[in-house]
Amino acid sequence: MNLKQRIIDLSSTMTVSGYESRAHAALREQLGGIFDEITTDAVGSVICTRRCGRAGAPKILIDAHIDEIGMMVTEILDGGFLRVLNLGGIDTRIMPAAEVCIYGEETIYGVVASTPPHLQKADEAKTLKPITELLIDTGYSRDKLEQIVSLGTPVGFVPRYTELLGGKITGKGFDNKSCAAIAAEAIASVERGALAGDVTLLLAVQEETTMLGGTTGAAGIDPDYALVTDVTFGETPDTKKGDAFPLGGGVVISLSAVTDRRLTARTVELAKEKGIGYSRSVEPTGTGTDANATQLTNCGIPTVVVSLPLRYMHTYHEMLSLDDAEALRALIAAFICDSRIAEDFAR
Repeated sequence: MNLKQRIIDLSSTMTVSGYESRAHAALREQLGGIFDEITTDAVGSVICTRRCGRAGAPKILIDAHIDEIGMMVTEILDGGFLRVLNLGGIDTRIMPAAEVCIYGEETIYGVVASTPPHLQKADEAKTLKPITELLIDTGYSRDKLEQIVSLGTPVGFVPRYTELLGGKITGKGFDNKSCAAIAAEAIASVERGALAGDVTLLLAVQEETTMLGGTTGAAGIDPDYALVTDVTFGETPDTKKGDAFPLGGGVVISLSAVTDRRLTARTVELAKEKGIGYSRSVEPTGTGTDANATQLTNCGIPTVVVSLPLRYMHTYHEMLSLDDAEALRALIAAFICDSRIAEDFAR
């Protein structure tokens, strides 16, 4: 499978934060040919392991959270309308008229209600309603809707993907299933004997809400060292220098107090050696990723963070560059094969 299709297939799978277990069967089907073993832990994270075949080899963790932002039904109203609350940081500016999937007894579609500007009062046009005041219009009668949907039913954005000029694609769920797909392709691209250790890809749950999966998953795996991969902010004309990073410029490596200095420096050297484009992100006290949890797990896990630039994060039209995706794939592949890193960090 090519990298673009792997990203789209994985990103289109429903993994609204807290409801990731609904995707377990699909994830096993999509990734089963790559790994020796796929298991799930007590909180629902998916743990995919590929062994190098050598006894006593180091354990290498690649973390890519699998959950996505979404919503949960809180009320069913007359006329087939739903009220919801958010799961994760949804940008409410893009919600009116958004198309959504409601994952009830069957999957049905809905549209977030939008008041035409002709009917808005002057003050309404200048304010944003909180998501709890928005309505989803399903087109069903209330009686019919209650047969399909109940309180707590998850809601996500419609999986629709578009390829733009310049090797860019847009759609929902790239945060962070694009990195999960890229990591899987990187691991698949390496011959077993070339691996520097046993490699585990942790598809962690609930990063968008609690960082639960990153904490419990890393504790259970107990690796010698870890690479956490996630998305970061993609540059647009209205962003400030240093706050966001160019699409097409390669990966972004975090410089942070919560990441391991030596492992980070070695990863930068590896990118240089392999001719992989990269930028550096200065994040003094936290990375906003599972690394915040991983590096504190057990007695501490040396961790580096490598990110993929993403425009329009936490919307249904996130945008990434396939060139950057390939750069991340190449760096992860080099990382899991680097015997010098394994020698330095093996316990």
